Amino acid sequence: MGYFRHESAIVDGGAEIGEGSKVWHFVHVCAGARIGREVTLGQNVFVAGGARIGDGCRIQNNVSIYDGVVLEDGVFCGPSAVFTNVVNPRAGVDRRSAYRETRVRSGATLGANCTIVCGVTIGAHAFIGAGAVVIRDVPDHALVVGNPARHIGWMSRHGERLELPLSGEGEATCPATDERYRLSGGEVRCLAN
Repeated sequence: MGYFRHESAIVDGGAEIGEGSKVWHFVHVCAGARIGREVTLGQNVFVAGGARIGDGCRIQNNVSIYDGVVLEDGVFCGPSAVFTNVVNPRAGVDRRSAYRETRVRSGATLGANCTIVCGVTIGAHAFIGAGAVVIRDVPDHALVVGNPARHIGWMSRHGERLELPLSGEGEATCPATDERYRLSGGEVRCLAN
């Protein structure tokens, strides 16, 4: 076992957990789950068998990663962030065949208590504000807040706000790293790429 597992955590046989990962108090990882290297699963995290978590992710306390949720590398999930996997759940109706994939692209941040409705894609390095309710796709580097979540700005790969207009064209510098970014055609790109 190349990862740390707290004695109160349950890791079902058939779950894959990468080297250097940490599985803390009262976590349950189901058979079939695939978790990358250097991942931290905080207290009371649940990972379903059909969930996929990339390398270097940080999942804070009380987050459930359900079937159909894919977190690419370097995703941060704040405390009590919520994922769903069925649009119209009913206790008496089996809708497991109706699960919709939710994808969170590399480097994105999900703030505490946000809700990500199934079937959306959160772009790379996007930032979802605390308590936001995301009901549609979020572009790369976008900052969204509110219920329903609305686009209010752009973020750097380092997690700093960029001085760019919401639309049109422009360039900005990350205040922490001096990386240059360009907004064009509704997309933000780091010029270092």
